[in-house]
Amino acid sequence: MSSQINLLQTILASTRTVFTVQSLMMLTNIDDSSRLTKSLHYYTNEGKISNPRRGIYTKRIYDVKEMACSLFRPSYISLEYVLQRAGVVFQWDDAVTCVSYLSRTVEVNGKQYQYRKISPELWIGMEGIEQQDNIAMATPERAFLDMVHLSAGNCYFDNLRPLSVKRVREILPLYRSKRLNERVASLLNINI
Repeated sequence: MSSQINLLQTILASTRTVFTVQSLMMLTNIDDSSRLTKSLHYYTNEGKISNPRRGIYTKRIYDVKEMACSLFRPSYISLEYVLQRAGVVFQWDDAVTCVSYLSRTVEVNGKQYQYRKISPELWIGMEGIEQQDNIAMATPERAFLDMVHLSAGNCYFDNLRPLSVKRVREILPLYRSKRLNERVASLLNINI
């Protein structure tokens, strides 16, 4: 029973709000995944924690950005979600948009999470992706490049002034695409 109490205390004391069995095994000294899962089910039934999706456990109130980065790993928040908050795209959408190794749309507790597949080579360079605790989020410049790359240039931006051309130029070589270079040069009206 003391390991159960330690588990709940660990969850509630953590700055994280979204957990997997694997992440909890690393946070606690419980190495038996079936015992850990039974304890998690117990706390879920007691209403102490939530289990909004198979394999995902949360505090009762959790961070949607942390959920987005936990549903599929590796992934990072990018595209419209970042560009809307940076003032580059004005049309508002409540979905959390991410880049990952697959394309998928998932709904958890009424919130939509959209994932777009990006080539594995782009995972090597993490330039323009900020990591804070359990959340990985693209800078506006990386989100802009992801958007242009994934949409093959068939996208619209309302306001490109918030973007740092210097940062775009620093991140652009990661994509290794002459066509992307041409699209970005045309959109930003710069020489690359």
